[in-house]
Amino acid sequence: MLSRPKPGESEVDLLHFQSQFLAAGAAPAVQLVKKGSRSAGDANPDRPPLQDHRDVVMLDNLPDLPPALVPAPPKRARPSPGHPLPEHEDPEERLNRHDKHITAVLTKIIERDTSSVAVNLPVPCGVAFPPVFHRSQGRQGKPATSGKRSIFAQEIAARRASEAKVPPVGEVASTLDPPEGAAACEALTPREQGSQLPWNSYSFQGPHLVTGKGLKSQEAEQEAQTIHEENVARLQAMAPEEILQEQQRLLAQLDPSLVAFLRSHSHTCEQAEEKTTGEQRPGGHSAEVTGEVPIMPTSASEPRQEDELEPGAPALALPVTPQKEWLHMDTVELEKLHWAQDLPPLRRQQTQERMQARFSLQGELLAPSVDLPTHLGLHHHGEEAERAGYSLQELFHLTRSQVSQQRALALHVLAQVIGRAQAGEFGDRLVGSVLRLLLDAGFLFLLRFSLDDRVDGVIAAAVRALRALLVAPGDEELLDSTFSWYHGALVFPLMPSQEDKEDEDEDEGPPAEKAKKKSPEEGNRPPSDLARHDVIKGLLATNLLPRLRYLLEVTCPGPSVVLDILAVLIRLARHSLESATRVLECPRLIETVIQEFLPTSWSPMGVRPTLSLHRVPCAPAMKLLRVLASAGRNIAARLLILIPRLSAQPQLSGFDLRSRLCRFIAEAPQDLALPPEEAETLSTEAFRLWAVAASYGQGGDLYRELYPVLTRALQAVPKELSSPSPQPLALQRTASLLTVLTQLTLAAGSTTPEPRSDSAEASLSATPSSVTWTQMSGLQPLVEPCLRQTLKLLPRPEMWSALGPVPTACLLFLDAYYQAWSQQPGVCPGDWLQDTERLSEELLLPLLSQPALGKLWGSLGCCSPLCNPQSCAPAPEALSSLVSLGCAGGHPPLSLAGSASPFPFLTALLSLFNTLGWIHKGLCGQLAAVLAAPGLQNYFLQCVAPVAAPHLTPFSAWALRHEYHLQYLALALAQRAVTLQPVSATSAALYHGMALTLLSRLLPGSEHLAHELLLSCVFRLEFLPERASGGPEAADFSDRLSLGSGGDLGCGRGTLLAQACQDLPSIRSCYLTHCSLARASLLASQALHRGELQRVPALLLPVAKEPLLPTDWPFLPLIQLYHRASDSPSGLPPADTVGTAMRALQWVLVLESWRPQALQAVPPAARLARLMCVFLVDSELFRETPIQRLVAALLARLCQPEVLPNLNLDCPLPGLTSFPDLYANFLEHFEAVSFGDHLFGALVLLPLQRRFSVTLRLALFGEHVGALRALGLPLTQLPVSLENYTAPPEDNLALLQLYFRALVTGALQSRWCPVLYAVAVAHVNGFIFCQDPKSLDEVKAARRSMLQKTWLLADEGLRQHLLHYKLPNSALPEGFELYPQLPPLRQQYLQKLISGVLQNGVSET
Repeated sequence: MLSRPKPGESEVDLLHFQSQFLAAGAAPAVQLVKKGSRSAGDANPDRPPLQDHRDVVMLDNLPDLPPALVPAPPKRARPSPGHPLPEHEDPEERLNRHDKHITAVLTKIIERDTSSVAVNLPVPCGVAFPPVFHRSQGRQGKPATSGKRSIFAQEIAARRASEAKVPPVGEVASTLDPPEGAAACEALTPREQGSQLPWNSYSFQGPHLVTGKGLKSQEAEQEAQTIHEENVARLQAMAPEEILQEQQRLLAQLDPSLVAFLRSHSHTCEQAEEKTTGEQRPGGHSAEVTGEVPIMPTSASEPRQEDELEPGAPALALPVTPQKEWLHMDTVELEKLHWAQDLPPLRRQQTQERMQARFSLQGELLAPSVDLPTHLGLHHHGEEAERAGYSLQELFHLTRSQVSQQRALALHVLAQVIGRAQAGEFGDRLVGSVLRLLLDAGFLFLLRFSLDDRVDGVIAAAVRALRALLVAPGDEELLDSTFSWYHGALVFPLMPSQEDKEDEDEDEGPPAEKAKKKSPEEGNRPPSDLARHDVIKGLLATNLLPRLRYLLEVTCPGPSVVLDILAVLIRLARHSLESATRVLECPRLIETVIQEFLPTSWSPMGVRPTLSLHRVPCAPAMKLLRVLASAGRNIAARLLILIPRLSAQPQLSGFDLRSRLCRFIAEAPQDLALPPEEAETLSTEAFRLWAVAASYGQGGDLYRELYPVLTRALQAVPKELSSPSPQPLALQRTASLLTVLTQLTLAAGSTTPEPRSDSAEASLSATPSSVTWTQMSGLQPLVEPCLRQTLKLLPRPEMWSALGPVPTACLLFLDAYYQAWSQQPGVCPGDWLQDTERLSEELLLPLLSQPALGKLWGSLGCCSPLCNPQSCAPAPEALSSLVSLGCAGGHPPLSLAGSASPFPFLTALLSLFNTLGWIHKGLCGQLAAVLAAPGLQNYFLQCVAPVAAPHLTPFSAWALRHEYHLQYLALALAQRAVTLQPVSATSAALYHGMALTLLSRLLPGSEHLAHELLLSCVFRLEFLPERASGGPEAADFSDRLSLGSGGDLGCGRGTLLAQACQDLPSIRSCYLTHCSLARASLLASQALHRGELQRVPALLLPVAKEPLLPTDWPFLPLIQLYHRASDSPSGLPPADTVGTAMRALQWVLVLESWRPQALQAVPPAARLARLMCVFLVDSELFRETPIQRLVAALLARLCQPEVLPNLNLDCPLPGLTSFPDLYANFLEHFEAVSFGDHLFGALVLLPLQRRFSVTLRLALFGEHVGALRALGLPLTQLPVSLENYTAPPEDNLALLQLYFRALVTGALQSRWCPVLYAVAVAHVNGFIFCQDPKSLDEVKAARRSMLQKTWLLADEGLRQHLLHYKLPNSALPEGFELYPQLPPLRQQYLQKLISGVLQNGVSET
């Protein structure tokens, strides 16, 4: 038995099995039966079914190549062998037999009569093939046939027609039988149809649609005419309204495309008719196909252009002349060819209307009248096609293009526009802000979407546009150039001031905790709402940081894109501590920046630009780390210290920048294998990062490793400074080196605080400094020659300006050096005292005598932002949601931030003088001679002048902070000198006025300066020379002259001032208590200014929303007493209320008398409101004798003739919502607790003057009439003139009626309220005798009624006063003079009225 094949056997085995099977001749196990097919159904029918036909595979006969794949022949349908077709059966009868339903539908089909159609036989040709013709040949003058026919068919038809000398079939059909669906030629033209109404004319010439084509010739016209007559008869039987209604019904039922088709065919017939008519005219010529063919509308709602064109109007000109041999140009479409026309003429005339701004591809604003050639690519827009350039709307539209090049181009142009707008190039040529318009249109999120594009060019353009939007030009250059100034590393966060409004309790917490706290409302707000108030927060909410990390890490973009991304990250880090923390904690972002752009080894680079910045050191990467470290000491520690990732503290991770700092500092810039400028900038940024870390007391261990490098660099500085043209980048690097040494010196002299908690962050903040004084003591001999070399260039202004911050950095290093030296416990004081004397004699005192230094003092006023507020005006494109340091005027040389600014050098010089005067009091007098410089004196006089400070903007806050440093250091030096030797009275008063002005202007971050001013300068008796030069006596004499009476000298203002000078220490304690600042902010500011680096939390200052103290800070204790009394549940005043109120009133009296310019910012009305708060504290405070005397003296100052006109109670007052509400509360308190107190009454009467609001008088006479019994202030004690109450006459009818009612009812009498009695009598008298003819009828009626009642009064005295009042006179007991008898005019008017009363009777009220 043969075996079956098994798995794994080869083809040879299978062939062997096949040969054995065939040799055995056995029957197969399976029989193959083939069914008959159609192709071989009847072939060999007698063949036995089981005949053995086996398929034998023979390898020898197989071809080497596979057979070609030839498609099988098409199959032909053949009848099945079992079902043959009948031979004599008609297929039509068979179809009718099976499909009977067709006969029921198509029963009246009439075949087309073709008996009259001519049959043309082909003409024999003498050549084998017909001649080849071209489509451009023989086409001239041939009319186009109707219908869609190919060019070949048209040529064949034309040739047959020419050969047979008979018209073609198409033309015969078009003349004899119009084509199906076409209108008849007898129809009226469109113009005739428009001139005749359809219901007024029934002369239809023939059918329009039904033509009978296809029927037999004898039946066609008859059937068509029958149908036409039936239609006409039906139309004639219908009214016009019915015709319109039926027409509308048909149009509503029919398909709009069918309606358009029928109208187009009707229009085709009309054109054929017009053409035939024109050809039949004598002398007529055929119409040519030109570019003047109008475009026909396709719907009934569109008017036809033929109807719109006037007969004499010129036809539209085509940009090109179409030829008949052109394909698909038989119908000209002007809309599609409109772009190829010539541009309309540019409008040259001037116009006052606003026009849309258009920009070039370089972002330049193009004037409306500029005419540029079209090859520049500035005319590819539809609106205002004649104007060059693109509008912002068109650029926005282009950013959504499907073509990546167009998207990239649009983003590039928008970036250029933003850059030029921020640079102020557009000026006042545009209405509104470009940036605001773009942000309102969603440009921020358009950029964010573009960053997710797949095309690298679009991503690069989006990153560039994002940098142009966020990074204002000049911001980073300004902050970098001032890094080595006095506290120049401290900056305000670039965030909107209206955001992050924190409570006072939150201010007590550390900044790191505040950064981690996020309000739930802010977390749930969408990015669009966040971006409306803060662009940076809105961007961070869109996951921008992970996308930027992906671009840097994965896509590896080009150098420009890398630099743009790093610039954007730097701007995000400058926003706030929260933003810097998010940048630091973004996964793999900082790791990518450090590994890719700060490698320790790289291939040498030449001068040529590199193709990639990856694995190449990059200075912006180092700057990014520096800005992050400035945000907080914990961030700096995480960057510098390698912290292992622990499971208990997963949030802390270090980056270990020490090795990279050593790498870029240890090697000279020329040896870094980088381009020279890049190497200098990278080395400078490395020094600055080290300086920031040293500001926290960190990074001291690097000093020991890099000490030889630092000494060599210091030794080379004098040689660099002596070169004729020093390099600016090298000078910046030298200044950064000196800043590092300054911070390290302060770290060596500071003590290590105890950690406040056991947390990891607290341990980082309490890291002890590893630098000792022994290591830093040898640097002073290396730095002093640098200073000497720079001072040699002081007489040469151009060379001095080129030195940049190097002289400032040298002075600051010496300041820190002597400060740390004096604090060392194991050093002999004689050493540093002797060294300070040597420095003063050899260097500083000769410097004071140089004329060049006097010129620097003289230029303070020119460069001062306080003296030139316009220099701090915000930039034209400044936005509240996107903070920048830009200003309108830029930074000219003679400005605080300019190259010729004296502020950095003089501030550092004053800081050094303060330190030397503090550690060596014998030098204080000599060094204080600098304060006598005329330039400094003039500068102080300009600062204390009553001029408003500049509006607080980001740039003004930055500039004013540096200016306030110079002012404070000058005042501190003056305060040290005045304790040792007296100064002139003029200088002392000037210093005191400067201290008061500075105290009210200091910004957040300067809490230590404000505290020191309160401790020393403000309340120092030596700065009040008036106390010893007859000031109190002069005050008493002035009061006598103004009041005209002697009074009691014991209660005079001079006595009160003398007592205030004696109580000055108590006054200082009172204000230190009530003007206390937030403790956390005060401690941070003290650590920064005292050099206690271990306590410095961050180099990021608080947001500068407003000054530290309010402008009315002298009244602050009184305001706090009022609020505490109002909030007290029991209503009892706090302890020591009398003492606090007395000290505050004493100080306010001192300022009012001797320093009035200090209260210029407080309006007189606000001062009056603060005095009223004294009476509202409780019911007993105002009864105290000291309080009475002080308030009376202050009230007399407010009522002086030069102050009283400025008393305006109708304008909004600072710190007060509504003065009428305060006055109403004041009246209630007066009515309850005053008991007729005259001083209380004087304050009640002062706001009732005629020039103030009538609301105050209505409140007294309408709601608090009972208070009139307590207003017993005599006329002689009234602080202002009585004429201020009586003139001009009262015109408020309601108040006059209240006056009259109070007089008649006896509520107002001269015995208990003489002032208001005289006022009421004066106004009522003037009202009843007023004869103004322009008065209203209501007023005239009230006047007559009041006069009648006055005549009939029973009180003879009141009647006499009201009728015979003459003039106010406070010397008389009544307060006014009386007429002995009425004047004739008044007498006649009264007699006339009396006669009317006697006749008609008195009218009832």
